[in-house]
Amino acid sequence: MAPRRWSIARRLFALQLLFVVVGVAVGGLWSWRSARADLESSAAEKSTAVAVSVARNPFVVDQVTGPDPSRELEPYALDLMRRTHTDFITIMAPDRTRFTHPDPSEIGRPFLGTTAPALAGGTFTETSSGTLGPSVRAVTPITDDDGRVVGLVAAGVTVANITDALVPRLVGVIGLAAVVVAVSALFTWLLSRYLDRVTAGRGPEELARVFASYSGVLHSVHEGLVVVDRSGKIVLHNDRAAELLHLPAPDDHQEPIPVDALDVPDGLRALLRSGDRAVDEVHETADRVLIVNQELAFARTSTKPLGTVTTIRDQTELLHLSGELAATRTLTDALRSQTHEFANRMHAVVALMELGRVDEAIRFASDEIERAADPTAAAVADAHTADSDRSGSPREVVIALLRGKQAQARERGVDLVVDTGRLADRVPVDQRDVVTVLGNLVDNAIDAVSETCGPGGADEQDTVRRPLVRVTVATTDGTTRVVVADNGSGIVDVESAYRRGWSTKAAGPEGRGFGLDLVRSTVARLGGSVAVETGSGGSTFTIELAPRGARV
Repeated sequence: MAPRRWSIARRLFALQLLFVVVGVAVGGLWSWRSARADLESSAAEKSTAVAVSVARNPFVVDQVTGPDPSRELEPYALDLMRRTHTDFITIMAPDRTRFTHPDPSEIGRPFLGTTAPALAGGTFTETSSGTLGPSVRAVTPITDDDGRVVGLVAAGVTVANITDALVPRLVGVIGLAAVVVAVSALFTWLLSRYLDRVTAGRGPEELARVFASYSGVLHSVHEGLVVVDRSGKIVLHNDRAAELLHLPAPDDHQEPIPVDALDVPDGLRALLRSGDRAVDEVHETADRVLIVNQELAFARTSTKPLGTVTTIRDQTELLHLSGELAATRTLTDALRSQTHEFANRMHAVVALMELGRVDEAIRFASDEIERAADPTAAAVADAHTADSDRSGSPREVVIALLRGKQAQARERGVDLVVDTGRLADRVPVDQRDVVTVLGNLVDNAIDAVSETCGPGGADEQDTVRRPLVRVTVATTDGTTRVVVADNGSGIVDVESAYRRGWSTKAAGPEGRGFGLDLVRSTVARLGGSVAVETGSGGSTFTIELAPRGARV
């Protein structure tokens, strides 16, 4: 025998009780988190005040630069901890070596936590795990009269002590929550008894609401809904179905409509008449593209289907939008590629002018303006020039571009070493292609070493490894070889690096991941070759460019 379903009254009681319990639980959790945040904020302010006062104490400044800082500073720190009710006060050297600690065995060991902002001269707070467990701590620098950082002070309170302070508040919150739940449960139980007595456990009001909302729900859904009986007649449909299938407006007293009378394609008519299941079938009408799903409808006590329920979605507008989006993405990629190249070409123009080759710079810039104004004419001119006896781009363009990149590298703290001693007077490719290949390779190398070497990079603690990029451009037997090497962290996946849009850097407003894609496509168009050697010690790109018509 099937278990009896809960009445409306019992369901209402359970739902209201659950709502009250959940509400009280959420309120209690919010109160606890708020109190904890207040205590942590208070602990952070207190730790900051203690750490700053210790760092500014002339006695501490003198001792951290002395021969045995721990001998005098350890008793001082322990006494100050007792008086200020802090869990630890750690005085340390700039290299994290502790001079003081509540556990004497930790003296002389490295401090566990962040120190970079304090070494830069700032005071900061954080919640971090150390030898005493998670704690709220403040770290501040100790500076001498010349403003140099000669040590650091960390003071803090453990999270365990903060949690202990929350226990009295938590007990009060739990007690209040229990009272609220008990009172709410009582009133909800009384209300459920009244409803159960009024409805005799059947819930006529609930049934009335269901039938009243039935029509509104049916006709407000965005998908078309069609119910077909076993005789192949439409016995129910909503407004959206009427619009998609050109049916009459739905009416409560409307006669069933035979499926064969529908003005729809034969495939859709056959599906509605068949009574079969269907999942995301595509049917095209004269003016729409429809996605159709169909399921069998059964009575609760019968295994024989009463008919089918069909839902219909209009995909026409979505397909149009998808096409427009694809076109927009194509245009966006093209604009990003042009933006990526603009900076390299402007570097070449500026460097040529700095070298005193104003005419060459003007000619270079004028070519770019003509290409932007009339791309088709520029392409025809390029083809005509390629067929003529053109000897390539001058050596000065390469040198000018590399000088501009050296200035850019110096601004970012990167050593850019250039070797053009074996470069012929002219490079056997167009100067725009030279700027594209060489400019993008050097930019990527500078980015790579800037992120992984020197201040702020992955090798921040390595004082020997400096960011370095070496560029060699040489001409041998008419072939120009470009070698760009860096001492960064290498490329994990070379093939992915060539893919447009792939980058290890955060995307900027103009997009990322276009440089290597432009290099490879340019070299392929010129008939050259690209070779990559990469590892943990850096990456080396080797490009070989032969005169037009020659093979590399």
